[in-house]
Formats: sequence, structure tokens, C-alpha cells
Amino acid sequence: MSNLPLLLPASVTAKPISTPHLDWQPKRYLSEPQPPPQDEGKILEAELANARQMIDGKLIKKTRPRRTVDYNGGVGRWNLLRKLRPNPYFTPQMRPSPPYIIDLLPPKAYPENPSTSLCTKFVHTSTNKIRCPVNVVLWTPESRRILTGSTSGEFTLWNGLTFNFETILQAHDTAICAMKFTHAGAYLVSADKSGVIKYFEPNMNNLTAWQGSSSREAIRGISFSPDDRRFATASDDSSVRIWSFAESRVESILTGHGWDVKCVEWHPTKGLLVSGSKDNQIKFWDPRTGTVLSTLHQHKNTIQALSWSPNGNLVASASRDQTVRVFDIRAMKEFRILKGHKKEVCSVAWHPVHPILVSGGSEGAILHWDLSTPDGDEFTQPVAAPRATLSQAHDSNVWSLAYHPFGHILVSGSNDYTTRFWSRERPGDATSVFSGGGRVRFGW
Repeated sequence: MSNLPLLLPASVTAKPISTPHLDWQPKRYLSEPQPPPQDEGKILEAELANARQMIDGKLIKKTRPRRTVDYNGGVGRWNLLRKLRPNPYFTPQMRPSPPYIIDLLPPKAYPENPSTSLCTKFVHTSTNKIRCPVNVVLWTPESRRILTGSTSGEFTLWNGLTFNFETILQAHDTAICAMKFTHAGAYLVSADKSGVIKYFEPNMNNLTAWQGSSSREAIRGISFSPDDRRFATASDDSSVRIWSFAESRVESILTGHGWDVKCVEWHPTKGLLVSGSKDNQIKFWDPRTGTVLSTLHQHKNTIQALSWSPNGNLVASASRDQTVRVFDIRAMKEFRILKGHKKEVCSVAWHPVHPILVSGGSEGAILHWDLSTPDGDEFTQPVAAPRATLSQAHDSNVWSLAYHPFGHILVSGSNDYTTRFWSRERPGDATSVFSGGGRVRFGW
């Protein structure tokens, strides 16, 4: 039985096996290419767009959406997270990926991570129609607008969300050198190159004006006392004057500097003044008695800017000797020497949350300094390197720097006629963040 042949029906053996995938031959390439079918909707949309651009035979400038940032800094999301967090010590951690930008919280949510406060991402440039150097930039009390003072004597108000122009006011006849809001935010005091002091309300209504310096010398600095009852002015007549705010009269004149006084700052909480002068000296004053408490001689050239840290323990000074120095007033010693600028340093500002200092130079650079990690033993005058550098932030001197109270936006005013806005880097950006011990992390 095993040797018999297998017999199959003739219909099965005669039919060939079909292989369609092998029988198919391409033919479409032999025909002429045909255009895709027209979409009537797209044609109509293009015609409407052309009609909008051509009105009365004139080509309308194409509108572009303005760059914007979240000026609330994620505070709403942070408040919700604080209610829902698993324990009081929970700290959210960022993931290095762009989709996690929606989880970005304000700098205060990252108390142990100062790298979240490095405002190195360029956002926008705002320029007046009449181009002139911007001497002062200042956030308004509600932190939704930026007020700038220029050499033309004009106040310019910029929106803090879209950074577009809002209004302009001819406030002074000469260049505005200094301006400051009261701590309560109810009034603005400004001074110009001819020594005129003016009071303004937040709606820019001028209340009063008077001559605030002898021989019409420029007033370079203004600073309010913690209770807003008095304010101090630094003048080119080598004096620091203390004024009664309500009475608009001088209470005392502090003399001791040998040359023009370029800046003055009142301590955030105490009766203590610090001033910097063209005589290379930093002086601490008792505003009650008008006496000099201490004098620092560390700088080798003009002190151009001073700034108290938010807690009032440190004071930073910017000088024409190309250095920024930080002094600890608790020991009255030099805490840090910050070297990185290639030319004179024009401005300095503290971050409102983290121990980060930002400085602007006459070469147009903006440098960020991180003072949270000690670079050696305390009070051994270590030289710190910048944490982040914007070498070409501006084309000329950076006259003024101001942080948003949340710490997520930095504003800079420059001699190149522009006001520029800087925000924090986004998660996953290819920016190296140096942490303690020489380690490098990319993104957050």
C-alpha cells in the first residue's frame, strides 16, 4: 500500500498556483504626473488673506503675535500643589523635557535649586520711537508693567506680559538719573540731571517738583526708608541728603565723600545707609545722627551701583575697576570678589528669592553670580566665577537691572536705546547648569 502513487483530481493538478504579489508590475510611472486635487476651502482662505492685505491698494503689514511669558510665574499651580502635596517638605522636581514647561513653578517653589532663577533666555526688545539711552528700569507696584526713564526725560510704560508699549510721558526736562517707588507703592519719586526732584502718583499724575541739589548738580540715586517717611538722595555735589517725604524738605545733609556720590541705598529694615562715590569709597551712615559708621576702601575706582540683599545682611557694589564685591555687614568684611566683566560694571541687582546676583557691564554683558555655594572658607575673600554669562546682552552699557518680584523675569535698560526682557530657561534646553563640586547638569 505504501508504494502506490498518490492520485489527485485532474482539476487540482492542472490549475496553476496564483501569486498576485509577484504578477503585479508597476505601470503608473509611465504616465504623466498629475497635480493634486484642489481644495476649495484653502483657495477661499488664500483669497480672503490676500484681500485683507490689500485694502485701498496698500499692503498692510503682517501682524505677528507678540512674545509673552507667564507673569504670574505659575503661582496658581504652586498654591494648588501646596494644598495637595503629600507632606510639608515635598519639593517638586523638574524633568528635562520641553512638555514639562506647564509644570514650571515660581522660583520660590525651588528653595534649594538656584539654577531655576537664572534669567538667561531672551524674550523681547522694546524700543521707543525716539531712540535714546535708558537709564532706569523699574517694575510698577502691582508688578504688571515696567516703567523706564530715559535721557530724554520721558517715562515709558511697557506691558509686563506682552512687552508692548502702553504709554509715554514727558516727566522731566533733562535726563532721568534715578527713580524709586515707595515700599507701599503709593508714590513715585524721580530725579534728573539738573537736580530736580518730582513726586508722581501711580497714574503718572505729577504732584510736586523742587530743586533738590545745590548748584543744579545731578541726583544719581534715590532710596526710601523702611517706613516710607523719608528718602535719601545721592548727588554730584558730594553729599547725601535725607528728605522728609511728606514735607518735601531736607532734614540733614551727610558730608564726608570727597567727590561725586553715585549711589545710595537704605537698608531694607534698619536705620542704615550705604553710599558709593567717585572717590572709590563705600560709606555706611547713621541717618539719625548723620555720622559715618564705617568706610570701605576695597575698590580701586568709582563705585557705580549698590544693592542690599533681600535679608539685609549683604551689600553688593559695582565699580569701574571691573569687579563686583559683596560685603557682609555683620562682620564688616569682604564676602566675595566677583570677577568676570571685561570693562567697568555699571549696575547690580539681587534676585528676590535665591542668593543670586546679576550685574551689567559697559561692554554690554550681563553676568549671573551664584552665592549659595561657598568657594572656600568664609571671609577668606574667595574669587567667584559667574554661574551664567550673557556676553552680548546689549550693544553698550547696561545702566539698570530689575527683577520681577517673583524672580522669573529680568529687565535690563541700556545705553543702546533698548529695554530687554529675559526669562528662565525652559526644561530640556541645552544649557549647562554648573552645580557644586564641578558637576554639570543639562537642563533642570
